Amino acid sequence: MTYIQAIIIAIIEGITEFLPVSSTGHMILAQSLMKVQDPNFAKTFEIVIQLGAIMAVLLIYIKRFFVGINIYLKLAVAFLPTGIIGLLAYKAIKHYLFNPFTVSISLIIGGVVLILLDKWSERKRSEYREVEDISYAGAAKIGLIQCLSMIPGVSRAAATIFGGVFSGFDRKQAAEFSFLLAIPTMFAASGYDLLKEKDNIHHDDITILLLGAFVAFVVAIIAVKGFIAFLNKYGFKHFGYYRIVLGVLFLVYALYTGMELTA
Repeated sequence: MTYIQAIIIAIIEGITEFLPVSSTGHMILAQSLMKVQDPNFAKTFEIVIQLGAIMAVLLIYIKRFFVGINIYLKLAVAFLPTGIIGLLAYKAIKHYLFNPFTVSISLIIGGVVLILLDKWSERKRSEYREVEDISYAGAAKIGLIQCLSMIPGVSRAAATIFGGVFSGFDRKQAAEFSFLLAIPTMFAASGYDLLKEKDNIHHDDITILLLGAFVAFVVAIIAVKGFIAFLNKYGFKHFGYYRIVLGVLFLVYALYTGMELTA
């Protein structure tokens, strides 16, 4: 992986990780288009830059974790389904579904869902004063729906935001709970993957890994703050349109160029 490729992928990660468009899907598509070599290192690089992105959210919402234990309990309940199902099924999902075809189809289907969610949530008022006031049953629902995001292209953010609105949040609260839930979810998933990939990290790789993590961190701060403002003004539908267009374009490109979609 070259430094230019690393910066591009880190920018993509920082922008897309917390938007309902699938960061994993974008990175798979980007690496296919750029013909990134050394897939083992590419996996390690993805893990490290995801940790960089999650540090951005931790910095932005750090005050939330000092208001009481309630938020910790609700996030734990929401994380539990993903933690259990992830341990049981993630290896198989990663082996069989991490390919451009799955990503493209998931982007298109998820785009349609976001457009429908936009209409459904347009005038919806929250049932809760603060995000930590959500019921334990509501937190569990969000966690179960988050499990769908293990399929590349679905988007963890899209799944949890949909789950949040379904469980009683308004748009803004659903997005904020999604950001907060990303912290334990991504730390657990990335930490687990990093332990498995530690043998692929060499001394010569440290510079490019640190560069990628820093770029993802900075870009993610901008993306998270911009997303809330965009969401309040325009809703979810534009993300849905984008997903559909991207999925269709990539399928057409792959068919036209003869790209191996399931590689």
